[in-house]
Amino acid sequence: MSLASIIRAERRLLLPTYERQKVLFTHGRAVYLWDGSGKRYLDFLSGIGVNALGHRHPAIQRVLRRQAVRLIHTSNLFYHPYQAELARRLARISGLDRAFFCNSGTEAWEGALKLARAYARARNHNGHKAKWRLLALENSFHGRTFGALATTGQAKYRHPFAPLVPGVNFVAFNDVQDLERQFDGSVCAVCVETIQGEAGIHPVSREFLERARELTARSGALLLVDEIQCGLGRTGKHFAYQHYGILPDIVTVAKPLAAGLPLGAVLATESVAGGMQPGLHGTTFGGGPLACAVAIEFLEQLEGLLDRIGKRGEYFLAGLEELKSRHPQIKAVRGIGLMLALELDLAETARAVVGRLLAEGILINRTHDTVLRFLPPYIIDEEHIDEVTAALDRALGSRVAARRRQDAAARRAT
Repeated sequence: MSLASIIRAERRLLLPTYERQKVLFTHGRAVYLWDGSGKRYLDFLSGIGVNALGHRHPAIQRVLRRQAVRLIHTSNLFYHPYQAELARRLARISGLDRAFFCNSGTEAWEGALKLARAYARARNHNGHKAKWRLLALENSFHGRTFGALATTGQAKYRHPFAPLVPGVNFVAFNDVQDLERQFDGSVCAVCVETIQGEAGIHPVSREFLERARELTARSGALLLVDEIQCGLGRTGKHFAYQHYGILPDIVTVAKPLAAGLPLGAVLATESVAGGMQPGLHGTTFGGGPLACAVAIEFLEQLEGLLDRIGKRGEYFLAGLEELKSRHPQIKAVRGIGLMLALELDLAETARAVVGRLLAEGILINRTHDTVLRFLPPYIIDEEHIDEVTAALDRALGSRVAARRRQDAAARRAT
């Protein structure tokens, strides 16, 4: 089917939930994608952080071929060889003890919220009212299901579906005093993205995360850390919270875990995991043999990439900082590892830059209106970074020239 025919069919048949770019991708290899016309694109979005090993990674291909002819699905009523091994590896690199496997990041976050409430209720042995309140952060994004939306601190996502799950209050981002003011004995969990991704790549401050850990540990509440976008190598460590030297009670992961197949996970300490019992939670598809086998191989490949991610991230960050010194439209450069952002002055500018790079065959995206987000595969080289920064340089320069022409035309008109 042609791109035009697919667009017509989708408009007629699908719920209108996406504003897609008018590109029809047909295949990929390493850091590149190709469209139906044969045009090549450098992928610096990697499926919103999913394709961390790029496209058609040979080790992932081998596992897919091997497992697809053996066993794809059994349900969680039975055992298969891969869940325990995957959980063991995740426990080793995270410092946590147990895992629950699901299909996506938002499902993992839902499971984490349920586990926090279940743990609080299980500890309520003395007839006192169980802890139940959740403290989340302003500008956070945890997913699109009702529980995830209830803890997402952005009105544009929440309001169309209100009322949401009760018992959630929002703390100003990185505001330790606000956290202390709102925290009391009724709080069962504090919910944190180590790096707020959808909001424009904003790392939580060391002071805030350390204080959240202190308050929760002292009161018996839990620290829930969302690493769905920033975890599993994206920042140059296995998990972004490892840059802070703290250990959460519950961690959620998803995006790159199964190299493009749907798989998420809730990781928890041994004591917290005791709050869950058979029948309280479950999934039909989550943790199937195909996805888990691929995830084991992803983690194997990740071990050899962490140092590379850190070095490429530093190189990319330096290039973006150099652009900032020459382009006044750039208001900020943020991020760590291969999770980076340019914040521009106007949404119009950001939209135009994304379009210009797409036309040149480079994929990035815009989030929070004015922020250019970069989530490239972990396998990129410096030459790929140079290509992107050069394209950004041209695009930002052309926007300055266009704005000057518009201003001159406006002056002439008056």
